[in-house]
Amino acid sequence: MNVLVLNLRRFTLKFQVIATDLERIAKRQDDRICRGEIEAIGGEAILRLQYRDQPPQIFTASLRDVSEALDYLVRYIASDRSGVSEIKSTADVHAVGHRVVHGGELFRESALINDQVLKGIEACIELAPLHNPCNIEGVEAARALFGKALPQVAVFDTAFHYSLPERAYLYAIPYHLYRRHHIRRYGFHGTSHRYVAFRYRALRGLSRDQTNIITLHLGNGCSAAAIQKGFPIDTSMGMTPLEGLMMGTRSGDLDPAVVNIIARKEAISGSDVDALLNTQSGLLGISGLTDQMRELQAELDEHDDRRVRLAIEMFCYRARKYIGAFLAAMGGADAIVFTGGIGQNSPEVRTRICSDMEWAGLYLDKTENQATIGREGMISSKNSRLLVYAIPTDEELLIARDTVRVILGVPHPS
Repeated sequence: MNVLVLNLRRFTLKFQVIATDLERIAKRQDDRICRGEIEAIGGEAILRLQYRDQPPQIFTASLRDVSEALDYLVRYIASDRSGVSEIKSTADVHAVGHRVVHGGELFRESALINDQVLKGIEACIELAPLHNPCNIEGVEAARALFGKALPQVAVFDTAFHYSLPERAYLYAIPYHLYRRHHIRRYGFHGTSHRYVAFRYRALRGLSRDQTNIITLHLGNGCSAAAIQKGFPIDTSMGMTPLEGLMMGTRSGDLDPAVVNIIARKEAISGSDVDALLNTQSGLLGISGLTDQMRELQAELDEHDDRRVRLAIEMFCYRARKYIGAFLAAMGGADAIVFTGGIGQNSPEVRTRICSDMEWAGLYLDKTENQATIGREGMISSKNSRLLVYAIPTDEELLIARDTVRVILGVPHPS
């Protein structure tokens, strides 16, 4: 089954075409046919397409909206210009899998999209006003292109965290606000945390019940999850992706009173403060330079800038603090797993986060840590009681697998 995986954000469409079925999933022989993204949708868009291991094709096209972008993408992949021999027409796409950010309390697992499910995703728009509308656009664009008969599946970022106990997902506010408005912790990056937990136990030869780990998804968005017996019991992000770890442009945890103080002192609205905390804070806000960790590390090496050093130190300190909190909540863990663009590619950040954790029995292997970039492997030393792994995430692969399982009515094991 050729599954088109879509991950839509504002003005950006990330995609992969993955050939998979139950037999390939069992043998871990899924076939990644092509991948890429379209940026700057709404104007002169930039399209990047890579077919298997061939050099990427990069070009531009005038694309006014998501529907036009998807139509252009699929028809280009099916043309001789792309070199993708497996896709010759829209009929060669057998299903579409969508990353959907927020499923609220409606969706505990991935779902086959019908009109009722689509209405449920719409009902969650107030919980993710920047994300769910984009996801709905993707579903409607795929319906327009492929027809309503082509199966589409929604894979929810929040679904993996549905096992959180009340003590972890409730806020200490009047209980009726939860009952009336569903104000609670939902957690995000669930597909990523779920994938690396699956890969960790596969590498270790463990069952789900034997999986007791803390996963750190560190990228432009960052989150931590405490996974006990294979299921999350706590996570750092909250009702929205703003809570928790310090991120590229998001503040992470802060005193809620700060919102009113900023609004009053700066004479701006609550929505303006919300935008400031989401888009002008984090690494960008502290450094004053960029939200990109790689650029900050280069700047620190070259100029030893004080604010750049402070931004990196704050980022790593807060991550280490969450590790300590989750170790306490879990009564100890067997491993820490790093993933995401920073987590899987920055030995320096991993070193900073894991420093001074000998009390927990954590010792990094400096050589393995430095050598493990963009690949999976154990980076703790042989005498470390608390193991440390770096595992690149693969959300698109998990979405493709879920799409097949949902269509065939087979429960997912991961």
